[in-house]
Amino acid sequence: MTIRDIMKYIESEYSVINDTPCEICGGDYIAKDSDIVVINGIPYDICDCICSECGHEKTFQFCAPFAEDTGTTSIKNMLN
Repeated sequence: MTIRDIMKYIESEYSVINDTPCEICGGDYIAKDSDIVVINGIPYDICDCICSECGHEKTFQFCAPFAEDTGTTSIKNMLN
């Protein structure tokens, strides 16, 4: 998988985050932290977000197929 393919996945994740209103006040979420983790052998991109209006925190979990090919250590290094 190329860097371009990886970026398409990440862009789609942020589209979901941007299109999801806060369940408390309807405000917009802002990503504050993101990490690749492996759960039951499946890689996920975990994105911790906070509402820009009320401060409510929400965690988004996305499947990360781009991490399968290269391993989580090298993918973290590529994205940082």
